[in-house]
Amino acid sequence: MNTLFPKFFTAAFLLIFISHSVKAQDTDERLYQIIEDVSADRIEHDIRKLAGFGTRNTFSDTVSNTRGIGAARRWIKSEFDKISTNCKSCLEVFYQKDFVTPEDGERIPIEAWVVNVVAIQKGTKYPNRYVIMSGDIDSRASNTMDFTTDAPGANDNASGMAGTIEAARVLSKYKFESSIIYVGLSGEEQGLFGGKGLAEYAQKNNWDIIGILNNDMIGNIEGVDGVIDNRSFRIFSEPVPPTETEDERRMRRFYGGEVDGISRQLARYVHKTTETYMPEMNPMMIYRLDRFGRGGHHRPFNDLGFAGVRIMEAHENYNRQHQNIRTENGIKYGDVVEGVNFKYAKKLTAVNAINLASLAWAPPAPAKVEIGGIVEPSTKLRWESVDGDIAGYKIYWRDTTAPYWQHSRFVGEVTEYTLEGIVIDNYLFGVVAVGKNGHESLVEFPSGTFR
Repeated sequence: MNTLFPKFFTAAFLLIFISHSVKAQDTDERLYQIIEDVSADRIEHDIRKLAGFGTRNTFSDTVSNTRGIGAARRWIKSEFDKISTNCKSCLEVFYQKDFVTPEDGERIPIEAWVVNVVAIQKGTKYPNRYVIMSGDIDSRASNTMDFTTDAPGANDNASGMAGTIEAARVLSKYKFESSIIYVGLSGEEQGLFGGKGLAEYAQKNNWDIIGILNNDMIGNIEGVDGVIDNRSFRIFSEPVPPTETEDERRMRRFYGGEVDGISRQLARYVHKTTETYMPEMNPMMIYRLDRFGRGGHHRPFNDLGFAGVRIMEAHENYNRQHQNIRTENGIKYGDVVEGVNFKYAKKLTAVNAINLASLAWAPPAPAKVEIGGIVEPSTKLRWESVDGDIAGYKIYWRDTTAPYWQHSRFVGEVTEYTLEGIVIDNYLFGVVAVGKNGHESLVEFPSGTFR
């Protein structure tokens, strides 16, 4: 009996050790450090700096060093350059620009260059795969054609721009397999011209875009509806790409997938990563391209078939956006620094940073996922293998009415698998590639069938 006890104890201890080891691998400790490293103080400094340029209207002064969008974009570039210097030239920083005239849109009063500031942190394994975080450089007064009146744009959108710069500061300390782009986009208030220009630039240069996280207003916690909330935020995503073919639409009628486009999978990824690493936050997936009848800078990327979502505060205050600074009937109007909660902006910046990191550390998603199992008691999936050194693949499935993936099974380094006893009619399915570091690709929804 005594001789058996050590063996039993050793076996039990080993089982407990293995169990704890497996649990430890469920999360990446580096992401917790990334959350910790995001600084509310640095974000506050940058928001105040951007708001201090008076107006950043796309058509404002480009010569002054203290006022207007020219001064703002030069300062943003100088910050990216400084970050690059500190990480031994790990960022490629440049301007990307397009010329616009009044003929291009009703919100363009004069001819001008729409200038974006781009900083690329090249990946070590997949340098042509990009995940993007964007903020908007420009601001506006009550009249978007008015490019001389003060429009500090502290929340809309110095908050998103400051968050993008801060993410670059934090993530530039790491190496990633895929590339990360940090970008300040201009011309948003005039018709999403900056995003359109960069999306077309990406298409022309054959960038393989994993997705864009568009940050537009991430600093307000006091809603015009009276709600004060510093933990909830919204993730807007369209259901399916506008570029899908008629055959794809016809296929969806019979096989499903009305809410399983590439942008919706990106939104689910952000939701899952946030719940895993920042459980105090309340991510709200909104099944809509953007706010009702409105737009944001992820849309031009969506228009060209790229995945993209908008991340923003849950409760907007319309008195603090698109308003001249004034007081009327005791109500203060204007997008000033006093309306920004810097600790909340830190939280949403951290949400972006951990998702950028997780996606950039993950392998590419498997290609050509196909599904079978019509009038059968089991579901079959097959896919093309991913190049590179990976741990294997994981199959996800959920009820057809469920917003998030409910079930999963790691199936190893195979390119086909049968889920015995899982009837295809009752669920939706997807496949991810899993890196040896534990990070997963976006879910790839089946694009074909087989028998």
